[in-house]
Order: sequence, then structure tokens, then C-alpha cells
Amino acid sequence: MNPVDLILQRSFPSVMVPTREAITPMATPGERLLIASNGVFLEIHRPWIRFVRRLGAFEWQTAVPYGRVEEETDLRCGSISADLVAEFARIARVALPNEAGAWIVWDAMTGLFRLERLTALSHGPEHLWYERPALREGEWLVVDCHSHGRDKAYFSSTDDEDDQHDVKLALVLGNCDRTPSVALRLCAKGRFELQAGIPDHWLAVLARGAV
Repeated sequence: MNPVDLILQRSFPSVMVPTREAITPMATPGERLLIASNGVFLEIHRPWIRFVRRLGAFEWQTAVPYGRVEEETDLRCGSISADLVAEFARIARVALPNEAGAWIVWDAMTGLFRLERLTALSHGPEHLWYERPALREGEWLVVDCHSHGRDKAYFSSTDDEDDQHDVKLALVLGNCDRTPSVALRLCAKGRFELQAGIPDHWLAVLARGAV
């Protein structure tokens, strides 16, 4: 086999799901395809999350000698502090009328979160270009935050392009001159899942901060 194909297949392997035992967990962060009797699934593994979603089902019913897989999301880092969301809301308010950005990162060795403010290369009321920060060893991006100034919170086509290849939660705060509107989604290698239920403790602290 071509050496390039060998490298690609090792970095993104396909695994036939066993029928009589649990599949062996991934040992290191990465992605792989799970070939199951009920379809082809993408598994993403990071220290802070394990994410399994079906990419596609078979076009016709036939005997596939592999086990079944269920979709799942395991948020291994635990609950994300509302204080960090409130801290970003304060940054967004100070930046008005321009947009602002920050990352909530998680340290896999200590289990602690912190907010990393993003250095803007250019920003205005309708755009934000920033330099991706270098994280410390063991740290992972969990929530990519940006604001929409006085506009409402939503995900734009530009956001879709920016988030296409990442594994993260994306948070947008809008209407930052008052109680912010909030949009939250899970981004996983081109799949975007809008989160309808914003955590109550986030909403409570954002409402208090706007008073």
C-alpha cells in the first residue's frame, strides 16, 4: 500500500465492531470509524469528551457480521463554571460595540477550567479575527466563546466555516448591552448540534451581571 495511505489509515482507522464483547476504548485522542451492523459511526475521543454519531445507514437490509453501536456523548470534564461564562460576558460588554472572543480551556491533569482571552488581530461590530492561543501541556479547548455586540446571538455561515474542523462547544453571546441572548452548539468535525437547553446556572449568572 502507498505509504501516504498507510499513514492516513493509521491516523483515522476503521474498526469492525465485535458482536460478543465491548469494543476496546481508544488509548489516545483521535477519531475512528466504527463499522457496525446498524451503520457506520464516527467516534471522537478527547480527554474532555467522547462522542459517537452515526454517519450513515446501509441502503438495504443484509447480514452484517458485526455488533451494534449506539450514539452517545460523554462529557468527561464535568460541569463548566458559570463564573467563567460571566467573566466572558464582562469582556464582551467592555468591547462594545465590537465583538470579542475567549476560550474556556480544561486541564486534563488538574481537572480545572480557566478562561483564555483571545488576542484580536481585527475586530468590529460584525467581525472578529483572532490568533489561536498556544495552550499549556495537558490543556484542551472546551468552549470557544465570541460575542455579537448589540446584535442577537446566532451562528453565522462564517462561524460554520471557522468551526468546521474543531471538536468543541461554541458559545455566542448577543445583546451584550443588557441581559445577553445565548446560542450554544456542539461542534464535532463538521457536525453542528444546537443545544436547546442552555445551563440554568449560566443563565442565572448572566442575568445577575446585566443588572
